[in-house]
Amino acid sequence: MRYSVVELAPMAAGQGRSAAVEQALLAAEDAERTGYHRIWYGEHPGALSYASHDPVPLIAAAAGRTSTIRIGSGAVLLNHYSPLSVAERFMMLESLAPGRVDLGVGRSTGGPVVDYALRRDRRTEPVNDFEEQVQELVGFVHNAFSSDHPFASIDLTAGVPGKPDIWLLGSSGNSAGLAGGLGLGYSFGGHINPAMIHPALQRYRDSFTPTPFGSGAPRVVLGLNIVAADDEKLAHELTWPARALRAFGKDRPMPTLAQARTELDMEDKNRTSQIDNGIIPAQISGTVTSLRQQITPLVREFDIDEIVIQEMIVDIDLRQRSRALIADALRDI
Repeated sequence: MRYSVVELAPMAAGQGRSAAVEQALLAAEDAERTGYHRIWYGEHPGALSYASHDPVPLIAAAAGRTSTIRIGSGAVLLNHYSPLSVAERFMMLESLAPGRVDLGVGRSTGGPVVDYALRRDRRTEPVNDFEEQVQELVGFVHNAFSSDHPFASIDLTAGVPGKPDIWLLGSSGNSAGLAGGLGLGYSFGGHINPAMIHPALQRYRDSFTPTPFGSGAPRVVLGLNIVAADDEKLAHELTWPARALRAFGKDRPMPTLAQARTELDMEDKNRTSQIDNGIIPAQISGTVTSLRQQITPLVREFDIDEIVIQEMIVDIDLRQRSRALIADALRDI
């Protein structure tokens, strides 16, 4: 099966954003070498834990360092932008890396202050028009507006060899029907809301309609937080930085494994990181053998086409080893 990665560019205390960004770009090269199908860069405006505040520059830089891996966003938070602006930037990226660009879109909040700062017009209350935004984005990317549409005269596709592949990303199931109705690929954040995996994917498949905007068939990517090591003890410990970040607040740099060891109490440290009886923990850990045993039933139960992994490891050697082992575990499923 295919396996991919969402790169957040985790940033440790004292590391500096330049170093974190460089590691995020090296991650694209490493992922290409180890057979990952795609690397998506996240969007976290104003975050202190992650250096991936805006995915577009990272995608552009990664395009110059790689040649085969797909590169894209996971995800552009469309609720903060004009669809034209997003479409134009990704058509530029498609020109830089023809046939390799994914435009993953979603919606999210960065908190009251960040959301307010991102708003262009602060005199009016924001509206929930995500569905209309996505439809407009598709119209721009595929030059698909009807002749009487106000934007019919805007053609972003002229001179561009192809089109970025649009994906909808979600963790609640709300956008599953929209993705299916437009014929787009759908990626669900199973590590965020595991209880909704089945209903969200079922809704996507039930609503799927082939269109010129996608591949013509449903495509399902499941997002999971997975870490791996050569032994089960270290693999489990690699879940601790993510737990420490959540336990003590996200408004700070990403904890290292050494920091997490001192911050977490025994209850947090001992919380399971293994899939058991179909129950998916927030962080999954294991060796090559145990991960394959955990993930295989999940893939079969939900008919998953691809797993996209996320983790929060800032120790570069541990992270690279983890991703290599995950690749070994997933490629033969």
